[in-house]
Amino acid sequence: MRILAIGDIHGCSQALDALLGAVRPEPGDLVITLGDYIDRGPDSMGVLERLVALKRTHNLVALRGNHEQMMLDARQGGMGESLWLEWGGKDTLASFSPWGEAGSLAEVPAHHWKFLQEDCVDWYETEKHFFVHANVFANLPLGQQPLSMLYWEPLGHVDPHISGKIMVCGHTAQRSGRPLNLGHAICIDTWVYGEGCLTCLEVTTGKYWQANQLGQQRQGCIEECRP
Repeated sequence: MRILAIGDIHGCSQALDALLGAVRPEPGDLVITLGDYIDRGPDSMGVLERLVALKRTHNLVALRGNHEQMMLDARQGGMGESLWLEWGGKDTLASFSPWGEAGSLAEVPAHHWKFLQEDCVDWYETEKHFFVHANVFANLPLGQQPLSMLYWEPLGHVDPHISGKIMVCGHTAQRSGRPLNLGHAICIDTWVYGEGCLTCLEVTTGKYWQANQLGQQRQGCIEECRP
């Protein structure tokens, strides 16, 4: 079984399709997506549809990112909606419009709301790694982390977590287009909606695959690959 982590997708369905085609997850693999599936890119609707389908056929653990939480808050109306629209929500709503126009929250199908609200989780851990969207306080157990840290805190100086496990996260865009490996923390948000790529990391070996919106692909390793 491979443990495969996928970084921030941000509405880039073409990159996601190319990446999944290269990685070819099998039903026995554990696939962990790190949140921020929506906003900024052109096809948030398509990304959500692909993830919902992947959850039906594979062992998918989907984390919730700050952009998903903003979309859920926007559904409640008020200032939450206006904030989300300024942070990329306009692009997301346009992807749900059959005419490519502004779109509305009413056009989001029920199974997408279920995925965002009920199927996504705030964090996940395996024997040697834990997975969050953004960051953690090093001295707090995962179950005690505030959502503001899990969803929003950029990856600056980060100490090893008290669990002794390696953190795998997204959120902080690596504009080099390459994963950032700090030893005790690995960031795989590689700026797919900009000039970077979407990254899938096989966490037990350090091997990664990348694809961009043009379908171009490459592979690498965050450390020397094991035989």
